Amino acid sequence: MRVFRGHTRSVPAPVVLAIGNFDGVHLGHAALLDQLVRAAQRLQLTPAILTFEPHPREFFAPASAPARLTTLREKLELLADLGVEQAMVCPFNAAFAALSADAFIEQVLCHGLRVRHLIIGDDFRFGCRRQGDFSLLQVAGRRCGFGVEAMQSVVVDGERVSSSGVRRALATGDMAHAAKLLGRPYMMDGQVSHGDKIGRQLGFATANIRIKHNPLPMTGVFAVEVAGLGDQALPGVANLGVRPTVGGTRPLLEV
Repeated sequence: MRVFRGHTRSVPAPVVLAIGNFDGVHLGHAALLDQLVRAAQRLQLTPAILTFEPHPREFFAPASAPARLTTLREKLELLADLGVEQAMVCPFNAAFAALSADAFIEQVLCHGLRVRHLIIGDDFRFGCRRQGDFSLLQVAGRRCGFGVEAMQSVVVDGERVSSSGVRRALATGDMAHAAKLLGRPYMMDGQVSHGDKIGRQLGFATANIRIKHNPLPMTGVFAVEVAGLGDQALPGVANLGVRPTVGGTRPLLEV
């Protein structure tokens, strides 16, 4: 997948586009992206997404912004697995937040990204004060030459699939329900680093994995299986948190 930074730089070829934060890349996102890829194949165009960095809620209210389910790297890898061939990562800053809905259509969709077909979720809003909606896009599409279609929400066990729903499941330790909403077990990646050797002093060495999620979407002690150390997975215990009792401040996964 090709990744472009910004939204005003002209892309190599016209695209079929989906827009969103795609945090967690859950089943609702997967359904939207399946529709995106099929439309791109039908129109013989590139399937592309536009996402934002940071998350708009982190820009407007950083103190109360929700924990991310995926880092940008994790998100882009999951999007590529679902068939997205081109990603535009737009810096969400004061200038972008001030764009009117009409300016977003003209500057971003028409001139910057060369959109020929647009697929959006049923709750999509855009532009300053969220003034833009599906109806405005339809009118603009007829004027500018792009098609628009909306994707209905995906429902699992009577619940609309959303990133917020996944966060709630993780926060309460309901990993099974989180996996239902995601369509896969929840995952996060990190890098093994040298720790303080406290576990070794207590008689059991641990692997310390630095996690880039901050804040964490969940914390706690978990029963786990550890793979990659032999022919079979081994039972283990993992602690995910910041280790306040030893002065820790950075998120850490200890296994």
